[in-house]
Amino acid sequence: MYLHADLLQRADASNPVRVGLIGAGKFGSMFLSQAPTTPGLRVTAIADLEPDRARAACRTAGWSDALVADTAFTDDALALMARPDVDVVVEATGRPEAGIRHARGAFASGKHIVMVNVEADVLAGPLLASEADAAGVVYTMAYGDQPALTCELVEWARCSGFDVVAAGKGTKYLPSYHASTPDTVWEHYGLTADQARAAGMNFQMFNSFLDGTKSALEMAAIANATGLAPPPDGLGFPPCGMDDLAHVLRPRSEGGLLHHKGQVEVVSSLERDGRPVARDLRWGVYVVIEAPNDYAAACFRQYGMNTDASGRYSAMYKPFHLIGLELNVSILSAALRGRPTGATRGFEGDVAATAKRDLAAGERLDGEGGYTVYGRLLPARIALERATLPIGLAHGVELKNPVRAGETIAWSDVRVDGSAEAVRVRREMEARFGGSLASAAD
Repeated sequence: MYLHADLLQRADASNPVRVGLIGAGKFGSMFLSQAPTTPGLRVTAIADLEPDRARAACRTAGWSDALVADTAFTDDALALMARPDVDVVVEATGRPEAGIRHARGAFASGKHIVMVNVEADVLAGPLLASEADAAGVVYTMAYGDQPALTCELVEWARCSGFDVVAAGKGTKYLPSYHASTPDTVWEHYGLTADQARAAGMNFQMFNSFLDGTKSALEMAAIANATGLAPPPDGLGFPPCGMDDLAHVLRPRSEGGLLHHKGQVEVVSSLERDGRPVARDLRWGVYVVIEAPNDYAAACFRQYGMNTDASGRYSAMYKPFHLIGLELNVSILSAALRGRPTGATRGFEGDVAATAKRDLAAGERLDGEGGYTVYGRLLPARIALERATLPIGLAHGVELKNPVRAGETIAWSDVRVDGSAEAVRVRREMEARFGGSLASAAD
């Protein structure tokens, strides 16, 4: 991409790419640790609900006192976006309603936005992406997070002339994890609650990684960016290591576990009995490809690719991702090239709020990673047919009806404030982008 050469030109001209960060949590701190060693890039402003905490995060990430003093800190994200010394906004709050508000604020201010907030993107991404296009700014996934890295592999495969059979990521998964709560999460990460708290880790956010919600959100984001379709009954999380991707992630009709070709899926680093998978892909991403002809299949064998028994299916993967440490790629692609590193293009996948336990009428839902619900990936068409409540709106709402463990929650099961911005935007997105799904089904 030669972004680095362009970046050095900006550095030589004393014209750095200027970044405004919203949210100085773990992801934001990882990005902040890279900023001082990136010539031609400067973080000019940071918005956080607790500015003093953000200052402390900068120091923890290796910033000098002089650099902290030269940076603006605020608790007003919209004011940050209006600053003339901000070219690119990084939205790293993880709160869907805040993400929608901040995205629209960036568009109104003519600023590119890197949407770390996959929760907001899945809730209303097709609409936000169209608004960004109308405003002439870039709306992009965050490089370093698994959705953008997976989209990069899909793009590589398609540009190389391969059919994409499956794409996704790895994670640590057992079916029992769907019931995990913030009280039980850290034992699965090998940490104590005190260690996690000292590292600035958000209990509910990290629990969403474990209980399947984050996987569902990230696969929905990949589906919406690439057109790959979710499986109709949710993610299967098959145990699978790097060497077996092409064997396991084939269509069922050919001996694999996929519902169909062109699917998103997450592979588990654990066998169902808890044993570790050999050469697991827990931290990585992958794409499974199919050779378009016998000659290409022969090349797979000649150049040492792992294939299935037929030799026609193979896989490319990246075993690790560095999250916020890699975020500069998205910022620079937006600022220097005007291009996203993955972006929502349609409404293929959605994530439905699903009961973790039997829930009674009158209970309040506490959103992703909490005690009451987790997110289940569904094709958008099925989610709309069932009128399922998006996981991004399942926080602070009261149940009108009881819901049994494992059942998805419907809009009709909850009392929702229809005047809330996130609800209005979601309904607008469904109206604009859901009609074509019904037509396609017919």
